[in-house]
Amino acid sequence: MPAVESGVVVQRDGRAATAGELAPLAFAGYAHFTAMQVRGGRARGLDLHLERLRSASVELFGRALPEDRIRSFLRAALEGGPADLSLTATVYSPAGEFTVAGPDAVPEVLVRTGPASSGPEGPLALAAVEYERTLPAVKHVGEVAKTYFLRRAAALGFDDAAFVDRRGRLSEGTIWNLAFWDGAAVVWPVAEVLGGTTMGILRRQLDRLGVPQRDQEVTLADLPGMAGGVVMNSWTPGVAVRRIGSVALPEAPAFLEALHRAYRAEPLTSP
Repeated sequence: MPAVESGVVVQRDGRAATAGELAPLAFAGYAHFTAMQVRGGRARGLDLHLERLRSASVELFGRALPEDRIRSFLRAALEGGPADLSLTATVYSPAGEFTVAGPDAVPEVLVRTGPASSGPEGPLALAAVEYERTLPAVKHVGEVAKTYFLRRAAALGFDDAAFVDRRGRLSEGTIWNLAFWDGAAVVWPVAEVLGGTTMGILRRQLDRLGVPQRDQEVTLADLPGMAGGVVMNSWTPGVAVRRIGSVALPEAPAFLEALHRAYRAEPLTSP
């Protein structure tokens, strides 16, 4: 059973990680991860998290660990810990960076737990920043731009930043997916983005609840026609956005409640 202090566990491949094992990873940037909120020892959208780890491993390493092995690492990290916590599973290669990994380099998994979180209350003001992430479909580490633009936005009086691509389309936030409300349907921005697990949960549960949804390219010029906006990630299914750049967005409490209701409809499952 792992030692637990304030809900914090750090394990490598299902056992307590040593300082020697962690030291190289402190300076590594070629890895991917998924983050989830665990409640009562269970998580929502576990299938989406597992698929994210699988597909990203194939993309970065050319191979993926078996799902049952990943599940065993998650269970080991949860064993003996608090019922509610945050969990991050990071997959990396022992071959490290700046090398050509051979066929024998089997990916390894680092699992870290910490205190549970539910994100900021909002509403948030987001700076509009022209930026496109490399490999946007992969939740990879070492993205200095996210923190850089967050801090630049805060220095300008904003809460965070939203990214605008070279075609003028709003894509995502620093650590968020974006969604809008047109008064009748949920609008998902069309651009090169990371498909968030919370976003995936909401899309399937909104569909089951009969809430209209559509995909649309959204530019700053389109925002005055929107009836509300939110950001979402593993912390929360929706935090209201009151402004992006210089464009104000109206309050949309019914939109926010629909997202939270859909999220609650997703069952919690054990690894």
